[in-house]
Amino acid sequence: MTPERQVATVSTAREEVTLARQGGIAASNLTELIDAHLHMPFPFLSNRHVSEAAAGVDVWLRSCGLTDEVGVAAMIAFTRPAELASYNSPTAELDVLQIVANQIAYQFIFDDRAEEIGRRSPDRLLPMLCESIGILRDDASPSTRLGAALADLHRQVRQRCTPAQAARWAWKSREYVHGLLYEAVAQATPLPPRMGLSTSIRSLTAGVEPFFPLAEAAQPCELSSEELHHPVVQRLSRLSADAAVWIPDLFSSVKEQRAGGVINLALAHQRAHRCSLPVAVMLAIQQINGTIREFERLYEEIEPELSPAGIGYVDGMAGWIRGCYYWSRTVPRYVDAALTPALL
Repeated sequence: MTPERQVATVSTAREEVTLARQGGIAASNLTELIDAHLHMPFPFLSNRHVSEAAAGVDVWLRSCGLTDEVGVAAMIAFTRPAELASYNSPTAELDVLQIVANQIAYQFIFDDRAEEIGRRSPDRLLPMLCESIGILRDDASPSTRLGAALADLHRQVRQRCTPAQAARWAWKSREYVHGLLYEAVAQATPLPPRMGLSTSIRSLTAGVEPFFPLAEAAQPCELSSEELHHPVVQRLSRLSADAAVWIPDLFSSVKEQRAGGVINLALAHQRAHRCSLPVAVMLAIQQINGTIREFERLYEEIEPELSPAGIGYVDGMAGWIRGCYYWSRTVPRYVDAALTPALL
């Protein structure tokens, strides 16, 4: 992006913040600013089994011994994984919803642990990540509580999914594990990564795409290879994962900024344009809105060609965009966004 284009884009964001104030849109904090400008075409929905899934998560984490570890129970209370699963998978039956909720809980624990260890030194992550890869790729025996939880989660997936779906789940989960090492390296580098590299790492650490085989498993039948590998469906997968993880980046930007995080879309815009956090959030919203609108357009184009199972599969992708937005707005983990003024 040229310097002139950067100035114009930042200027546009400043103008939008000003218009939000003058046009009767109350944007006194970052959460209200996001609500006022984020394009969200997908309505709020919640799964009727959410309470059962929340109880199931607690039981599963206790059975794996993870809630015995310091801070885990409090973190789960602050992140509400079953709530996020409910918003992302509002029509799923309890068996699929429970796996989704368990996996979200596991990934929050795993991600926080990787961040804590990786900040000290990326090489300290290697035993933890290699254990996960061994479990996912070779069905290796775990040696830690986290590893045992992953092995059990892998078992749940294989019991509920077809072999092909379970293989896709494992493949995408390995990609997520590798991404955490890239993030740790970026965090340890003296100079933060540029925008393109930051978003590439974020796409790996999002951890959204491993859930798409579960969305497929919730359908009456397996998708055909032609549908699953159709270039438009593949593009929809990428757009969904990006939008779904970038939306929480808006709400978590204050938390990440205070913690010294660098792999965050809003913070990447702030570094690139040397602007205030509200302006950076506006720039990130523009990027997210473009991504969501492309998703809408492509889905409309491909829908007549899809089977009912294919439509349900893509609806699962849309569910992640919707779910991450409604969850991020109210989850205690991101409460700082509602306490931060939307001032230039």
